[in-house]
Amino acid sequence: MKEYIVTGKKDTRSGFGDGLYEAGKKNPAVVAMTADLLPSLKMEKFAAEFPERFVECGIAEANMVGSAAGLALTGKIPFIGSFAEFVTGRVYDQVRQEVAYGHTNVKIASSHAGITLGEDGATHQTMEDVALMRALPGMVVINPCDYNQTKAATIAAAEYVGPVYLRFGRPSVPIFTPEDQKFEIGKAIVFEEGKDVTVFATGHLVWEALQACKALEEQGISAEIIDIATIKPLDEEAVLASALKTKAVVVAEEHSVHGGLGELIAGVLARKAPTPMEFINGGDKFGQSGTPAELMKAYGLDADHIVEAAKKAIARK
Repeated sequence: MKEYIVTGKKDTRSGFGDGLYEAGKKNPAVVAMTADLLPSLKMEKFAAEFPERFVECGIAEANMVGSAAGLALTGKIPFIGSFAEFVTGRVYDQVRQEVAYGHTNVKIASSHAGITLGEDGATHQTMEDVALMRALPGMVVINPCDYNQTKAATIAAAEYVGPVYLRFGRPSVPIFTPEDQKFEIGKAIVFEEGKDVTVFATGHLVWEALQACKALEEQGISAEIIDIATIKPLDEEAVLASALKTKAVVVAEEHSVHGGLGELIAGVLARKAPTPMEFINGGDKFGQSGTPAELMKAYGLDADHIVEAAKKAIARK
């Protein structure tokens, strides 16, 4: 297994904030909007540098979505930011009708996704957002794994023409991907090549998958670790190639069992390459209050559970 140099720990939402700033410097058409959550979305640098391109919408998410769609129709590239729960579930009708249906060039930036929002509890957490967003025709869904990847994905989203859902989190997590990376929408990233089992992971679970890979290697099991940073469009070619090679699959995600990456990959494999599969996800449950680390452990979203899932998948070959 390769050695991954951790250059620090930082929240992925900060990667978004810095990526937004870089995108704004590159392209004067980039604008930013938030619903009374400027610090939470890490948009301060953009707002300070480009005040004429920043709009504070207040606690009015539906109005923000509609305004962003209007700006997109004039040639602007609006990034709208709020908590994942508020910018998906609360305004799903507006996102569907004004962004997805019209295929407007709006980028939806969702912070505090999953359960790692922590102590704020179930009302502010969301385990259903990927299911909601990937169901919308033409919506790109991106869930990066660390600060550097989130920054690169944000820049890529600004360059892409069409609606994009960017998902990121609140807790500080290891920074282990290259600082100078070029993010390619729709491409899976192979971190580790293996022959016994494939772990497809997304978001915060990628680092956990790498820790599981190390533990499995110590037990004589060769695991392939693939980062699915773009959930939609899914890199089906990479998924099929790996599943056909290892013939056992685990999918790890900080999301509900319903409508997430696991079901998406299961659908691909059921149609084209039936494979034994195990799933690491939040189940059919809401979140609850607790520290991010406590919640990840309580919901089984960690390296230890990935190791056990990998062994189960291998046993079913």
